[in-house]
This record gives sequence, structure tokens and C-alpha cells, in this order.
Amino acid sequence: MLLVDTNVLVDVLEDDPEWAEWSIGQLRAQSKIHRLAINPIIYAELSTAFSTVEALDRTVGDLGLTMIEVPRPALFLAGKAFVRYRKQGGARSNVLGDFFIGAHAAVSGYPILTRDTHRYRAYFSGVTLIAPDA
Repeated sequence: MLLVDTNVLVDVLEDDPEWAEWSIGQLRAQSKIHRLAINPIIYAELSTAFSTVEALDRTVGDLGLTMIEVPRPALFLAGKAFVRYRKQGGARSNVLGDFFIGAHAAVSGYPILTRDTHRYRAYFSGVTLIAPDA
């Protein structure tokens, strides 16, 4: 199982001129090695690009993504990592999702396909990241 971060999916869906080619290539390559998955946090982040749940579900299916739940130990770890982030001066902005995704990967032993490695490396150093700078 491989968690696919929202930024990789947005690259593909929006045909990002800088990153779409890399993201598509990685999705294709990783799908030969892993089952590609998203969790409810990634699903919620993706929902902002869709007008209906049906359209989002169709796209998730078309991309061959499996929806998996976040285990409770990962939810707990995400909260603890976020507290550490805030104590180190981290902003209150919309970053909690990264902690849920990173904790899910850490607890479940899943790698993450992402372009945004900073928080994952800082707070979930044991998680394998598949990224442009990896």
C-alpha cells in the first residue's frame, strides 16, 4: 500500500505545467509496485476541486485509488506531532492534514508519494518518501 498525497493528485487533475509529468510518471510506476491509496483526509482535501461527491468518487476510481481508513493510533500520533510542531513555532494555518497523513503512514508502515516532504521528514522521519528530492 502507498499513500498518494493530495499535491500529486492535484498535479494530475489540474495538468500542472511543472509537475504533472513527474506525478503521472510516479503514479504509473508506483502502481506496478504498490496498491495506490488515499485516506479520508486526502479525500477531503481533494473534494475542494469537485462540485459533487459522485464526480470525486468517479475520479478516485478512474485513478485506481483505494480508500483506506486512518487507524486510531495514527490519529493520536498526528495530534502529538502537531502539538510538537506548534511548540516549535509552527503556524496555525491549514497544515493539520499533513500530520494525519504522515501519522497514518508511520503507524501503518506505508510510504508516501508526495512533492511536499518538509513536515513528513521533520515529524515522521521513519516514513519512506517517494519525492522529486528523494
